[in-house]
Amino acid sequence: MTAETSRRVLLAAPRGYCAGVDRAVITVEKALEQYGAPVYVRKQIVHNKYVVQTLEKKGAVFVDETEEVPEDSIVIFSAHGVAPVVHEEAAERRLASIDATCPLVTKVHKEAVRFAREDYDILLIGHDGHEEVIGTMGEAPERIHLVDGPADAEKVTVRDESKVVWLSQTTLSVDETMETVDALKTRFPQLVSPPSDDICYATQNRQVAVKQLAPEADLVIVVGSKNSSNSIRLVEVALQAGAGASYLVDFAEECQDAWLEGVGTVGVTSGASVPEILVEGVLEWLAERGFGDVEVVRSAQESIQFSLPKELRRDLRAELATGESAKR
Repeated sequence: MTAETSRRVLLAAPRGYCAGVDRAVITVEKALEQYGAPVYVRKQIVHNKYVVQTLEKKGAVFVDETEEVPEDSIVIFSAHGVAPVVHEEAAERRLASIDATCPLVTKVHKEAVRFAREDYDILLIGHDGHEEVIGTMGEAPERIHLVDGPADAEKVTVRDESKVVWLSQTTLSVDETMETVDALKTRFPQLVSPPSDDICYATQNRQVAVKQLAPEADLVIVVGSKNSSNSIRLVEVALQAGAGASYLVDFAEECQDAWLEGVGTVGVTSGASVPEILVEGVLEWLAERGFGDVEVVRSAQESIQFSLPKELRRDLRAELATGESAKR
């Protein structure tokens, strides 16, 4: 059977929005409804170009630093988390802050604080400069050492080799993280592991789905932005798992006809900060080129949901109570 007559798409599931991203995006939308525009957001709420542009049109203003937010305004902290000093900066400027940090990132922050209190040296596996890493390191800067891959494991120094623990950025690939952990354990045999796996369930599930379809795919298209760590990892995982080629695109119009030459099977997935409308655009692009047969490859079911930040829930409850009183 030729590629011409056997064109098909393997669509990964799960894909796209995770619970933490969904919570963060809804937080900005609800804040705009509750308080009116502008609402300021420190950094990109999630790493996706389309999501940021859509929220900007609704009245969200994205800034890089807290000092860019006018005093007495509302500021939302992104899903990637911030260091304690950022909360202090917001208080100094009399900002009403809403913390949209993903609860799974908050868990890592709490682990860092606890191990620092117990006087451990903390080896944080992650990518230098990533917002999540900056926020986590800010919880205990005097105790945390960044380990950016197995090569870094050879360079790190600690005070007491019997009191060392590793934590990790939540959006890394599982394989990448464990390779670094193995290198660290070679150097520090008494290395302690965190009480639970730091890798986000959504990151792991999306990588497992890609691993399942990649061996059958001549091409894997990953929908996601170039500053999205988990989306970049999906491209890498697809190639490592046997895909003939893999590309990262924000929008369908970035796909290239040349990618389809000699291709019979295309895998499609999306990063954890990608809305489904962008995946639908890629599927339409493929269908127009003869790839209309879509088969879902499911590796897991996801049902996790996170409640909105407590600051926003409080104000929404107050508004509801006021409305109920007015009706009486």
